[in-house]
This record gives sequence, structure tokens and C-alpha cells, in this order.
Amino acid sequence: MKIVVIGGSGLIGSKTVNNLRQRGHEVIVGTPSTGVNTVTGEGLAEAFAGADIVIDVANSPSFESTAAHAFFDAAGRNIFAAEKAAGVKHHVALSVVGTERLLEFGYFGAKLLQERLIKGSGQPYTLVRATQFFEFVGGIAQEATQGATARVSPARIQPMAAEDVAAFVANAALGAPLNGMFEIAGPESFQLDELVRTYVAAKGNKTNVITDPEARYFGIRLDDRSLTPAAGAKIGAITFGRWLASQSDAAAA
Repeated sequence: MKIVVIGGSGLIGSKTVNNLRQRGHEVIVGTPSTGVNTVTGEGLAEAFAGADIVIDVANSPSFESTAAHAFFDAAGRNIFAAEKAAGVKHHVALSVVGTERLLEFGYFGAKLLQERLIKGSGQPYTLVRATQFFEFVGGIAQEATQGATARVSPARIQPMAAEDVAAFVANAALGAPLNGMFEIAGPESFQLDELVRTYVAAKGNKTNVITDPEARYFGIRLDDRSLTPAAGAKIGAITFGRWLASQSDAAAA
């Protein structure tokens, strides 16, 4: 099958492309650098010609609310128009577990807009909502740090490896459209402060991680439901310890 991966050079996109190519599929990487711009519509018709499936794992270049809304609105409308013209049979998109619970940060309102556009597009679709990635824990720690201290909420989180995310996205694309959503998460649940503490220790960082129930996560006050999936989520295989070890091995190499 011919599959187009919008955002195919990013963290999840590149892994999804590799997964699908290893299975023998023709995969087109859709990014501005390859001549495909979803915001302007440039290159979409050419990329989608003869395509069976489009996977959208692209993200807004800005987390600022207005910019993110504009990105997902323009990209969605252009993608769906091009899909219909090309006869694409399945649209797959990646979103975030708990999006509707995280609206204090305007970016998540933009992700909710993206989901609404998908559902109202008239295209057969599957929406995959993932928990936070292990690869983002460093950024979470940095955002919470002032000086030598990080104040972090003890709210629960069930993060996962990007490799597992990509595998679930690829599997969803090769299956029948759900015209609905499913959630994916990692195999372990942590308190966010414990996760950050483990991460900074593994990196040899001297940051003092303080547990603070009032600490904000990118401006959001968390509780145990904010970042965790509902019952029935599909669970990845890679543990946080295994992922950390793989990062150490890669750095050593």
C-alpha cells in the first residue's frame, strides 16, 4: 500500500515511517522539506495521488494558543480536501490522552479543534490518543526547574516510549478505520515527581526535585486523572527503565 506520513521526519513520524517500510509498504514522507506543506496546501495533491492511507503526526511549530489553532485549522482543511480529491481511504491522526482535561494550556484547545475537524471531515478515520512520551520527560523537568530546584506535582502519569507509539500508529493505519478513538499508554504508572526524580538522577543531574501538589504542568494544575488513560487503553511494552538504559547505551556508543 501507499501511505503518506505527514510529519514523517519527526520523533514519532520517522519511527512510523521505518516501521511501515520494514513491512514492505511504500511510504511518502510529507514535510515542508520534501515539498509538502499542509498549511498552504502545497504538494498535497501530488503526495496523496494513489495513496491508500494518510497518517498525520505533525505538530504545530508553536505551542502558543492562537498560532496552534491556526496551524491545525489550516492543515486539517487542506489535508481533508486533498484526501477526498485523491480517494484516500483512511486518515489516522495522533492526539493526546486527556486533551479535554488540559485546556488551561491553550495548545490543548488546538488539539481538540484538530480532533473535531477529523470527526467532521467525512473521511474514514482512526484517532490515536497517546500519553506523554519518555522522550519528553527531560523537557518536563526543565520546565519545572528554577535555579537548582524543580517543583513537581505528585499527580499520576503513565508515559510511554516513542517506539511503542509509532508501532500503535502503524498498526492502526493498517487496520480498518474505527471512525472513533482509542488510547495508548506505557506499561507503568508513576507519580510525576517520582518520574522526574528518577530521570534527573539517571542523567547525573543535581537538580533538587521537590514534591508540590500545587506545582503546575505547563500552567495546568494536575490531578490523578489529568494525564492518565481510561480503562481499556492499549499498553506498550517498553518500560521506563529499559528506555533509560537504551539512552545510556546510545550515549556510550
